[in-house]
Amino acid sequence: MASNAISRTTHSWAQPNFQKSSARDLTNYLFNKQSNIKCRVHQTSSVLQSPKRSSPKSDNKRHATTIGIPDSQTCPKDDNILSASSSSTPKWNILQKAAAMALDVVDDAVTEHELKNPLPKTADPRVQISGNFSPVEEQPVRQSLLVAGKIPELIQGVYVRNGANPMFEPRAGHHFFDGDGMIHVVQFNNSSPSYACRFTETQRLVQERQLGRPVFPKAIGELRGHSGIARLMLFYARGVFGLVDHSHGTGVANAGLVYFNNRLLAMSEDDLPYHIRVTSSGDLETVERFDFNGKLNSAMIAHPKLDPVSGELFALSYDVIKKPYLKYFRFSKNGEKSKDVEINVSEATMMHDFAITENFVVIPDQQVVFKLSQMVSGGSPVIYDKNKVARFGVLSKYAEDASGIKWIQVPACFCFHLWNSWDEPETDEIVVIGSCMTPPDSIFNECDEGLKSTLTEMRLNMKTGKSTRKSIIKNPEEQVNLEAGMVNKNKLGRKPKYAYLAVAEPWPKVSGFAKIDLFTGEVKKNIYGDGKYGGEPMFVPRDVDSEAEDDGHVLCFVHDEKASKSELRIVNAMTMELEASVKLPSRVPYGFHGTFISSKDLASQV
Repeated sequence: MASNAISRTTHSWAQPNFQKSSARDLTNYLFNKQSNIKCRVHQTSSVLQSPKRSSPKSDNKRHATTIGIPDSQTCPKDDNILSASSSSTPKWNILQKAAAMALDVVDDAVTEHELKNPLPKTADPRVQISGNFSPVEEQPVRQSLLVAGKIPELIQGVYVRNGANPMFEPRAGHHFFDGDGMIHVVQFNNSSPSYACRFTETQRLVQERQLGRPVFPKAIGELRGHSGIARLMLFYARGVFGLVDHSHGTGVANAGLVYFNNRLLAMSEDDLPYHIRVTSSGDLETVERFDFNGKLNSAMIAHPKLDPVSGELFALSYDVIKKPYLKYFRFSKNGEKSKDVEINVSEATMMHDFAITENFVVIPDQQVVFKLSQMVSGGSPVIYDKNKVARFGVLSKYAEDASGIKWIQVPACFCFHLWNSWDEPETDEIVVIGSCMTPPDSIFNECDEGLKSTLTEMRLNMKTGKSTRKSIIKNPEEQVNLEAGMVNKNKLGRKPKYAYLAVAEPWPKVSGFAKIDLFTGEVKKNIYGDGKYGGEPMFVPRDVDSEAEDDGHVLCFVHDEKASKSELRIVNAMTMELEASVKLPSRVPYGFHGTFISSKDLASQV
């Protein structure tokens, strides 16, 4: 999520220097001062009546067209709007054309009404996607990049990282999490790196590209209050007339990445995963919306867990509208899906992450919940329920049903991410490591209190049903916000010594990463430097059989805000010293999660 301070940095979408969110200046900003509803009706009419409008092809045979106002004679041109791909224009009958035009007029009226009041910072695009949180265009493969230092020989393969990158300039409310999925890839082939970035071709992105405007509701930035209800009604009305098809998913695939069963999968918890293929040249191609051969018929959260010993993948799915609100399932190492295990929870709860041990899955049922009824009273459907007591459910990994789940309360706890968990049979405990965030909903709702993210050990006693909790970093002077990161993947579900986590300071920017000893609380930091910020650190182990758990390297994208240049840094995890830096040909925005795929694994890619 972008900073509360409005950036003055110049980027793809130039922004005026507003000090406050007022309806007038935000309207001018989003509608480019002269663009009014009449102009947008003409725009819609032009798009509908020009189905054969052609556009130049890019080097990878994707069609490039300018998003926004197609008729510069009638409407003022906005040079700051990103270009995007377009393969075809919808072919509608007369009734559909008329319906599209009418619904677009209503859509514009809803937007104009919404902008009469200031947007909260958590939905203000000038805050959420300012500076290096702002989007970039797709980049074709650039080979033989400049390298400072020496790339370690063990780094052979590709580093891929996901992120939110809106294809269209937001017209009104927008949260950083709402952006379309874009994957950035750096390929290492005999120490000669390449770079590219591509949108994940979700059903949502493909349809909006064809329509030439955003029509799918943004889950956080737009779905609040009466205007959010209106946008939902508009979206389903477009579906009734066949202008959009939401039966094949509405997700953005912008959060997680996992390489499983010879496939790279891009995920967000609002849809099925998308299968992405890494080409031999180091480019990316979207293969399909992946349903595991017809076996997966519900959304899958962005953080499934890959067991390093069995090769199985464990996952959750939650629904915000209808029961069952929560389901658990697993996949064999060959991709065969188990039957769904329905978990009985009383309300729709945000479950962005969970954990596994050798024997169990650990399911967080915390205090950030979904209440769509809040929109009727003008609020956000994502709320912090102060009356709810957070709890963790412990269930056998191979359970056929949820009858054996044991719920253990962990009061006043909200972990957006859980870094690891393991069994301690000597004490009948399950140990869970996560970053406890306060206030819990400050990512989603405007709050005056500064966010704190504390690395925490929680112990769930399976015999007594009680829990204990403590901060891992014992020295108060060393306490920092720690968010986004991992343990050595070979230690997932087992007892590790170290975690590698982003130093999210000044929140929400990442000024470096920390290597934390989970038992002594010792903290070793690698700080990027003045005006330089990054994201999630990716630990790449040297070998599965390495004696030292920290024998490997940490990869992280870093952006120099002063020079407006980006790089991929490679840090020795044992010494915490920089060994190499790959100079990237274009800006890499701050993003979410990634993974590293070895050349050996890529050789068997589907």
